[in-house]
Amino acid sequence: MIRQKLTCAWFCVFLCIINMSTLSVTSAYGATVKKPVTKSAPKVATKPAVLVTGPSVSAASAVLMEVTTGDVLFGKQADARRAPASTTKIMTAILGLELGRPDEVVTVSQKAADVGEATLHLDPGEKILLYELITGALVKSGNDACVAIAEHISGSEAQFVKLMNKKALALGAQNTNFVNTNGLPLKAHYTTAKDLALMARHGLQLPQFAGITRQKTTAIHFLEPDVFMDLKNTNKLLSNYPYANGVKTGTTTAAGKCLVASATKDGRQLLVVVLNAPDRFGDAQKLLEWGFEKTETVRLVEAGQAVAEFPSKKRSVPVVIDNPIDVSIAKVERAKLQTRVVWEKTANVSVRAGERLGHLEVWLGERKLNSVPLLSQN
Repeated sequence: MIRQKLTCAWFCVFLCIINMSTLSVTSAYGATVKKPVTKSAPKVATKPAVLVTGPSVSAASAVLMEVTTGDVLFGKQADARRAPASTTKIMTAILGLELGRPDEVVTVSQKAADVGEATLHLDPGEKILLYELITGALVKSGNDACVAIAEHISGSEAQFVKLMNKKALALGAQNTNFVNTNGLPLKAHYTTAKDLALMARHGLQLPQFAGITRQKTTAIHFLEPDVFMDLKNTNKLLSNYPYANGVKTGTTTAAGKCLVASATKDGRQLLVVVLNAPDRFGDAQKLLEWGFEKTETVRLVEAGQAVAEFPSKKRSVPVVIDNPIDVSIAKVERAKLQTRVVWEKTANVSVRAGERLGHLEVWLGERKLNSVPLLSQN
């Protein structure tokens, strides 16, 4: 029986108003923080950031992202809207895992069975667990499996697509519009390399998603009829590159050859997206290797570490951050990293424990990378 499920995406808008003017700058590598002095807050640089030159790739669009921090290490036409082909199934699988239970039984509809191109050759009336369908969609790229997942979760593919677009926006994918669940070409169906990286990064944080996409081969079990189907992953990087552990391929005439791939080396996971890439596997491996060799992740501040002292009414109060700050950058740019303390509260007033007194900005040269709240320690 098909269940209707409803969800909504909630978006939070953070408004940062800097009324105070005191600022101190510290080195990201252990320099002592100066006491705040009264001066005008610096203007944010308006000229574009100078990106480190990366390897040459055949892809029309490409992005290399560090999975833990979400920092983009390399970009080529990263925000250009392009047809995504079957990389669309990344979002279909994410919602299938988040909105359904793996052991739910799905009955295949006539509409799902009628979907063409790459399929699992589903027949109307067949019964299969939701988890098995998601596996078939990610590993063998079954277009019919995607429609079956959508109908089971939302009652129709059209309703499920609405959820896909809401989820994409919630993840920060602002240049994406899905029209179907599987990536079959339609003019209004598009995304970008950067948006796909954001979606895939979220997927990799789901253990079941990560587990499915790393499989070179597997089998899925149909309940009715009681049969097994062997599957072989279309991502050749899993066999040809020892550090590869995901994610999804895609190919159509409109999109060209596409690939979203992840790899982990020495405890560090990178994610690459290449769209319309004649040499997609070569491009992906080249970018991953460049990322492991030429970039690094640096911890700037530990959680709970006092980074400055706020001059309160009676005495100076240490300010801390809740979570550690990590940034991923090219190794040659390490010397450009700085942190800046910006106070938001007037000096020489009483403060409460845990009160927000300002924020800590992370800068790479003239480019601001991050901003996190500063809280009074006591």
